[in-house]
Amino acid sequence: MIEKKLGYRFKDRGLLKTALTHSSYANENLLPSNERLEFLGDAVLTCVAARFLYEHYKEAPEGELSKLRGALVSTKSFAELAKRLRIDREILLGKGERMTGGVERESNLAGAFEAVVGALFLDGGYKVTYRIASRLYRECLKRGEIAVDYKSELQEIAQKEYGKVPQYKVVLEEGKAHDRRFHVEVKIGRRVLGKGEGKSKKEAERDAARAGLEKLKDNMSI
Repeated sequence: MIEKKLGYRFKDRGLLKTALTHSSYANENLLPSNERLEFLGDAVLTCVAARFLYEHYKEAPEGELSKLRGALVSTKSFAELAKRLRIDREILLGKGERMTGGVERESNLAGAFEAVVGALFLDGGYKVTYRIASRLYRECLKRGEIAVDYKSELQEIAQKEYGKVPQYKVVLEEGKAHDRRFHVEVKIGRRVLGKGEGKSKKEAERDAARAGLEKLKDNMSI
């Protein structure tokens, strides 16, 4: 299942098994754990995220890239990616860890995801790893599963510069019930800072906040 989701078949299947072996299971069964692969995968994913963002966000300043990278390489995002790959269904946990909800624990899932990427790097090399990991990043950013908190950042700047809280308003809803599209404006007072759209109000507000932040930062740099 994991190989199908990755779009890659391991030449050394033992690497994948080790990547899925939590230390609790390893200790019970006298096997190597995934901790060393986790260490390697963490470094590889950070490198991939930096290159991915540099190539796909060509106009973004360093500060914006840093925020996006922080979101991409967080424990929360890695746990989400682990679920997308169905790692939660195949991770090997000790009896005690499994009984106490270890299969849902973000740290376990994130660690296993990092380990799988570490194994992928050893088995297929950097080019293969970059292709697969960047695809996963792109899909999650597109779906809004990994997101920078633009709304909080916009509110912080707006309150500091103008003493006001941004207000969001849905200006248009279109599409059928199963495929809605929301259009949102964000304002400070009567001034429209940004416009955004998305499949949900939350996604559209986030997009509007991102646009508003860009406009505010451009004005502040003049």
